[in-house]
Amino acid sequence: MSTSMSLPISFLTFLLILFFSSSLAIPLSYNVLSFGAKPDGRTDSAKSFLAAWAKACGSAEAATIYVPRGRYLLHNAVFQGQCKNNDITIRIDGTLVAPADYHVIGNAENWILFEHVNGVSINGGVLDGQGAGLWACKKSDNSNCPSGATTLRFSNSNNVVINGLASVDSQKFHIVINGCNHVKVQGVKVSASGDSPNTDGIHVQSSSGVTILDSKIGTGDDCVSVGPGATNLWIENVACGPGHGISIGSLGKEQQEAGVQNVTVAAVTFTGTKNGVRIKSWGRPSNGFARNILFQHALMNNVDNPIIIDQNYCPDNNNCPGQASGVKISDVIYQDIHGTSATEVGVKLDCSSKNPCTGISLEDVKLIYKNQPAEASCANADGSASGFILPNSCLKT
Repeated sequence: MSTSMSLPISFLTFLLILFFSSSLAIPLSYNVLSFGAKPDGRTDSAKSFLAAWAKACGSAEAATIYVPRGRYLLHNAVFQGQCKNNDITIRIDGTLVAPADYHVIGNAENWILFEHVNGVSINGGVLDGQGAGLWACKKSDNSNCPSGATTLRFSNSNNVVINGLASVDSQKFHIVINGCNHVKVQGVKVSASGDSPNTDGIHVQSSSGVTILDSKIGTGDDCVSVGPGATNLWIENVACGPGHGISIGSLGKEQQEAGVQNVTVAAVTFTGTKNGVRIKSWGRPSNGFARNILFQHALMNNVDNPIIIDQNYCPDNNNCPGQASGVKISDVIYQDIHGTSATEVGVKLDCSSKNPCTGISLEDVKLIYKNQPAEASCANADGSASGFILPNSCLKT
């Protein structure tokens, strides 16, 4: 009797061990060194990184790509989906370095591109775009300069996490989120010279459900820029400076263009920036729009234009002088915006003569210029003011 009972008990024990061992299995891990990557900063390791990606992407199980300490030279690399699993983590303890010769990747548009991926997380690491040479070329008015590569772009991807990453000295934009859904960017540090051209920190367009949290951005252009087609965007606890502020736009460059809506910018600090919170659109016809925007709890430290709407954006006066912006701006709330302006006009709302701004709300705004109240300037702007307002509101009610 005891023998007959021991068999099913032993079999049950075996099944339990098998179940727990499989459930506690460590995710597959691929070390880029195993694929030939060299942490010497001189040998192009792009093929090694792509080989590790091919293994992780081809796995039916969750997978991790590990980049140990060291400097890894990478020419431009495209990490392509669709993958067989939706859980790939790229853990970076080292630094990825772009070629010092900016011509190598300068016309590639992107240095590192993830496309058609789902469930990719990047944790840690430094991306060094080595962009100073290209910046100098552009400042010299040399017509033969390449346009420059974006350091990191996610395109047509879903469920992406970028956590604890540092991006320095990008040739052009640092991080671009384009055509994506459900992206979380947290604890990111972006740095470039305050006079570096077109080095936007994080650019979001044609995407929904993007959050940008707990990050520090200092660059030569917008800290965060929001392009056409961005919806349900949340930006919180971001320190900006140097740079051009947090900008919705420019919008309205194209006559047929997707709008921007449901954007929250909260608990942000601007230090020595050209702008604080800005909405800008080209001064020419377009069916674009920006609506349901909340700027909340913003601290301005010596900012040129703390609150600004500019609907007469016309770089180099090409294809727009004398025209009115078709972009419709509505339902924008400025709530608890305070600090110091570096210019007399702390609030400038320069809206379209064809499509005036409507539903603009100022709530508890206090901006000081040289220990005196700053000034406000409005054109074609309708709305209301409540709470403590300094400078006095110029909105049409």
